[in-house]
Amino acid sequence: MSSSSSSTKLTHPNISNGWFRESNTMWPGQSMNIEVNQILHVEKSKYQDVLVFESKTYGNVLVLDGAIQVTERDEFSYQEMITHLPLFSHPNPERVLVIGGGDGGVLREVIKHPQVKEAVLCDIDEAVIRVSKKYLPGMSISYSDPKVSVHIGDGFDFLKNKKDYFDVIITDSSDPVGPAESLYQAHYYELMRDALRAGGIVSTQGECQWLHLPLIKEVLAFARNLFPVAEYAYTTIPTYPSGQIGFILCSKDASTRFKEPLRNMTPEQELKLFKYYNSEIHRASFVLPNFARQAIAAKSDKDASA
Repeated sequence: MSSSSSSTKLTHPNISNGWFRESNTMWPGQSMNIEVNQILHVEKSKYQDVLVFESKTYGNVLVLDGAIQVTERDEFSYQEMITHLPLFSHPNPERVLVIGGGDGGVLREVIKHPQVKEAVLCDIDEAVIRVSKKYLPGMSISYSDPKVSVHIGDGFDFLKNKKDYFDVIITDSSDPVGPAESLYQAHYYELMRDALRAGGIVSTQGECQWLHLPLIKEVLAFARNLFPVAEYAYTTIPTYPSGQIGFILCSKDASTRFKEPLRNMTPEQELKLFKYYNSEIHRASFVLPNFARQAIAAKSDKDASA
């Protein structure tokens, strides 16, 4: 059931007195508030609560199950980093799969790489794609590219039928509750690994070091058992909890060095194509503060520093 008609004044339980409020058990004791100009869309899809509103200072905002997914003002930080960290670490990323990411932002970044011949998006909820095409045109423009194909369905089922096929798999998931919960488990990483060709790379939404260190440590632990290389990087983004979000990057190639871009563009090309990403911030994104580095260090790293 959805509503975006101008004849009906839309309401949503997370919006009161002109302000949207985001609170969640995954970030207890804190909340994010954004001033609202108008509510654009409210819907209960088959899988989740979908809200789009026009904010006063962050453009249009997409919210799923009460959690901010993207705002037009700062989305590029997340989309660019979850995409270009893995793609610039791969020598020739011809086939790229995006799981989740129905807003189209990751796809927009993927197709900036001329090496990409096929970009596939698999999202379980058609409502996210449909709503994004209407209210987030700067992201969903990617759907018009001839290299892009879309599959509506479960990422697990899709991966089971794709063995040794993709060069890069990007999982642009929401937090590990509701539809995305299974995407933070070892079996899912096994499926991604098996769907990759030799030398393939995985990049997934990896949560915030200020809030979710035990979860990050758990995911990295099983990722390091499944892949010869697994690293954590992060970006800054104002409207995600605590202003940061991380990425888990894994490679089937033991020689992969995520901290150094394998391919580079000129500074002029970077300025033309990217608002956030450049080769220097690629390197810097893997430099962690001591508290996080110690908490998630691999056993070999701890042994070396002992």
